[in-house]
Amino acid sequence: MGSAALFALLVTFNNLVDYPTNYTFVRHTLSMDTTFPGNQLMGRAINSAMLWTIAYWLIILAEAATGLLLALATFHLARAVRASAARFNAAKQFVALGVGFGFLLWFTGFTVVGGEWFAMWQSKDWNGQAPAFRFYMTLLAILIFVNQPDGEPA
Repeated sequence: MGSAALFALLVTFNNLVDYPTNYTFVRHTLSMDTTFPGNQLMGRAINSAMLWTIAYWLIILAEAATGLLLALATFHLARAVRASAARFNAAKQFVALGVGFGFLLWFTGFTVVGGEWFAMWQSKDWNGQAPAFRFYMTLLAILIFVNQPDGEPA
């Protein structure tokens, strides 16, 4: 859990420190300027610098929220690690919040909206679907693992 929190917070930090790199990614994705020439989806393209900036800040804020929720989940799990099984199992609810937010960001945001709506899959240079897949699948694996019921120690 802590590693997932660290990851999301580090992604947030990197996007703030190296703002232009991923802003360029968002710009190319939303403008669809590196998709297949003449594709029939180009009517979806957004060519407004203001909207690119808003979209990028929404991504950064979602990454930060994911990291903070995962950090909160880590805190609650660590605090309950020596408690009763019932209390430890109850602390797991915070994991679902953090993972759920990350899933919305990297699956819905990058795979559904970026990948399909803006045809990011057509771009050789600006396709973030594979990294997004790794992120949300890791989060889902964590959620499955953590949600296994824990009983009282023998």
